[in-house]
Amino acid sequence: MTAASLREAQRIVIKIGSQLLVDPASGTVNKSWLATLADDVGMLRAQGKDVVVVSSGAIAVGRRHLGLPNGDLKLQEQQAAAATGMVRLAHAYQDVLDQHDLTVSMVLLTLDDSENRRRYINARNTLIELLDLGAVPLINENDTVATDEIRFGDNDRLAARVAAMVSADLLVVLSDIDGLYTANPQIDPGAEFIPEVHGEISAEIEGMAGVNLSGDSKGGMVTKLAAAKIAMGAGAKAIIALGTEPHPLKRILDGARATLFVPNATPRSARKEWIAGSLSPSGRIIVDAGALNALKDGKSLLPAGVRGIQGTFERGDAVSVVDPDGREIARGLVAYPFNDAAKIAGHKTSEIEDTLGYRGRDEMIHRDDLVLL
Repeated sequence: MTAASLREAQRIVIKIGSQLLVDPASGTVNKSWLATLADDVGMLRAQGKDVVVVSSGAIAVGRRHLGLPNGDLKLQEQQAAAATGMVRLAHAYQDVLDQHDLTVSMVLLTLDDSENRRRYINARNTLIELLDLGAVPLINENDTVATDEIRFGDNDRLAARVAAMVSADLLVVLSDIDGLYTANPQIDPGAEFIPEVHGEISAEIEGMAGVNLSGDSKGGMVTKLAAAKIAMGAGAKAIIALGTEPHPLKRILDGARATLFVPNATPRSARKEWIAGSLSPSGRIIVDAGALNALKDGKSLLPAGVRGIQGTFERGDAVSVVDPDGREIARGLVAYPFNDAAKIAGHKTSEIEDTLGYRGRDEMIHRDDLVLL
């Protein structure tokens, strides 16, 4: 079922740890292994799948070039190492993916980008646009500006947040272990492998994770389970698989052992549930009968069908969509602040740029951000 999940997924987030990517002795990128990963990514892209790569390794690469010592680094040293290492890391990815005519697009994120509504919407829109254009987004935590208070602390959870952000079908966490065991198999020879986890990650399962690692690798099974939990909450499946061998994604497709986490929901249903039940509307958009029928047919809300704007809201806020009689028919994330929304209400999409002085989205609320009630 693990192989089938990768085969069926259309949007995949792949997390790569420092221990896979960086040679611990030299502090340089393991380009031979990375080339085989690029082959796998090229294979997935040739099948029409969207691929996002979340990569660790910038600090591990940069610290050697700056002559920083082994062991734990101060925050400012980590930031300096990240600034140095990210350049080399990006070039390494560009070199190997260019062999498959794939464009790499660097995106640096902080925890605040996933928790602040408007920054979340901006990051999501950018990533979706890059995927629509056929690029492979390469993502890392923005270590050069992050502080202790807003750090993800590990790229496993960052990858899960990104999977939720782009409504991915699948998160693949490549590790130095082939999945989840009842205990640490390096310590306990009686540890049993767990092939699948369904529905939710219980306290019992979390207890199997042990403790975090130290050094360049900040993850360990604790953060990998936390990542799987976040991904499942967003309706995405998750796979923890061995990444130390060449062609790690092809190995999964060929049936290599890995642990699969299966959520109860899908990305679309989880996102819709979040919009409908977890967000308080900041305003109301009144629509005409034509727009109402279009929404019922699964289409987006266009400015032409809007007859009125009520309340004060910003781009990315949740709003209620009401019919001419004032009955709430839908709820969604609006693409314009209230003042701009009022200006383009009733206008055709071709008139938005002339009306506002800039070209925004064609939709007032995109169908992916809209839930019928």
